[in-house]
Amino acid sequence: MATGELAGAAAEARIRQPAPRAVATWLYVVCALIFAMVVLGGITRLTGSGLSMVEWDPIFGIVPPRSEADWQSVFDKYKASPEYQKVNVGMDLAGFKRIFLIEYAHRVLGRTIGLVFLLPFLWFWWRRRLPQGFAPKLVTMFVLGGLQGLLGWYMVKSGLVDDPHVSQYRLAAHFMFAVALYGYILWVALSLWPGRPAQGANTAFRAAVSGVLVLVLLTMTAGAFVAGLRAGHAYNTFPLMDGHLIPPGLWAMQPWWLNLFENGLTVQFTHRLLALLTLAAVLGLWAARGALRKAGRWVLHLLALAGLAQVALGIATLLLVVPVPLASAHQAGALVVFTLLVVLMSRVFGAGRRLEEN
Repeated sequence: MATGELAGAAAEARIRQPAPRAVATWLYVVCALIFAMVVLGGITRLTGSGLSMVEWDPIFGIVPPRSEADWQSVFDKYKASPEYQKVNVGMDLAGFKRIFLIEYAHRVLGRTIGLVFLLPFLWFWWRRRLPQGFAPKLVTMFVLGGLQGLLGWYMVKSGLVDDPHVSQYRLAAHFMFAVALYGYILWVALSLWPGRPAQGANTAFRAAVSGVLVLVLLTMTAGAFVAGLRAGHAYNTFPLMDGHLIPPGLWAMQPWWLNLFENGLTVQFTHRLLALLTLAAVLGLWAARGALRKAGRWVLHLLALAGLAQVALGIATLLLVVPVPLASAHQAGALVVFTLLVVLMSRVFGAGRRLEEN
């Protein structure tokens, strides 16, 4: 074989070698977009924009109304919806444009995430740049992303009926599905990025980290039910609720377990309690940081700060009766705490790979 042919073959071989760092960087970008999607979804809910688009064309819906006639046509469809007739009756076209564009941005961002995921995936796969065994994980991510979109529309449909409010069950499912998908993609990205495991993490410490993650997920789920029931707009004092540390009426509904999902008082109380327990657990992990070497301690420092900030944001949001900026920051803060816990778990469980292993 000629020298030129050998050089060409070597160059082709290099091009087709797995590129774990490049794949991880791409997945981190996807995670950032999902983070933005979750925050924008919260803004959509807080501004009452989620039901402004009464129909959604998955192919041509990317094109917004362009002329005043187009806007009036879309507005007329909204006027026929229960939300306009029972909540926003009398809203003018300018007000409708504001809520429509927020929901439109939310849906377009969702489609953008799909493209940002699919196109690089096809390129990495075609160029054989994916690490061995990772294609099925990426296919799973894409399928789950599509299901999340369907779940979002299923949630919206629950508010396009006589009662113009989305189901708190569907809202919680949509939110936590997004969190789970985000966590899965982040975990896979971390497994491809070079990094040293946090030495010194024994079985008890790993179990503690896992337990804190469960607490965070439970607190986020309770927060989703608070949002779905608009429970944050009542009992706007802290630490007392209606003048009590443990308010009466927590178990007013029968059967008792229904209170955890449909009684605004119980849902808010549960969220408060879980938040404080989670903060105590996070600070407990931070106090036990001496068990780790420096590779994992920086995550614990950030986690402790994020936990304190998150509780402060939650209290401020409650006391000020859910202003949009604070409530949005509170939701973003929950995702920051979750992110840091996933990073910590990747360290203590040794999920990070060295580049030379790939």
